[in-house]
Amino acid sequence: MSNSSSITQFLLLAFTDTRELQLLHFWLFLGIYLAALLGNGLIITTIACDQHLHTPMYFFLLNLALLDMGCISITVPKSMANSLWDTRVISFAGCAAQVFCVFFLLGAEYFLLTVMSYDRYVAICKPLHYGTLLGSRACVHMAAAAWATGFLGALLHTANTFSLPLCKGNALDQFFCEIPQILKLSCSDASLREVGLLIFGASTFFLCFVFIVLSYVQILRAVLRIPSEQGRHKAFSTCLPHLAVVFLFLSTAIFSYLKPPSISSPSLDLVVSVLYSVVPPAVNPLIYSMRNQELKDALWKLMP
Repeated sequence: MSNSSSITQFLLLAFTDTRELQLLHFWLFLGIYLAALLGNGLIITTIACDQHLHTPMYFFLLNLALLDMGCISITVPKSMANSLWDTRVISFAGCAAQVFCVFFLLGAEYFLLTVMSYDRYVAICKPLHYGTLLGSRACVHMAAAAWATGFLGALLHTANTFSLPLCKGNALDQFFCEIPQILKLSCSDASLREVGLLIFGASTFFLCFVFIVLSYVQILRAVLRIPSEQGRHKAFSTCLPHLAVVFLFLSTAIFSYLKPPSISSPSLDLVVSVLYSVVPPAVNPLIYSMRNQELKDALWKLMP
């Protein structure tokens, strides 16, 4: 019986076996990847260089852009390389690193989105206390907590997943390494440790979701009490980008992991995984910049 120690590499799921379509996949992913790097890079540079954007909201947005750049850089370049060189191979160490980084960055992003909902809640519901509750030190601590929580969760899940014996081959039904696909290769059902970690992770996910929902319920109530239509529009405009990013992140991730087994198939899993791991990092800069005049003005100032 083979186990994880005897496996030196995994085989990722290829998008297609046709050479022309492999090259098409390479160029398509290259375009998406460069667009994501450009969009997030511009947001990071603009916020870092413009003193007027050194506020809690833009500080958290800078962190989000960093996480998005990291997330898409973990999965897309390897998939592009496999399509270009007509291979499916990823080393055992490379797979473990990919699992850790994806879990770390996606987890940190979710916690950061939760923190950003708190930022919007304080800005609209408690504007007089905004400077006190969200001072520079508090912002740094909250952002660091989001990164640290994602790191710790990724470390625990990755260490536990790759300590399980694997005896059902080395082929993964996904274009990058992720924990559910690796657990399918285990000789037995997920260990008690993994079940415990999954329950803890699901509970944390649910609590963050409840916090985001409650924050926006309070925000909506506060906005509806604003007497002027212009004031309501301004308040909504500061919340809509964050709300859109949260919806995109949660809807794709939840559908990917909680869709009924009856409709599951390798091709559908592949499409859904692209939606939650590739599309958000590329689209988030557009969502935040389209309705944000302050960010667009600062970006134009940087242009020569």
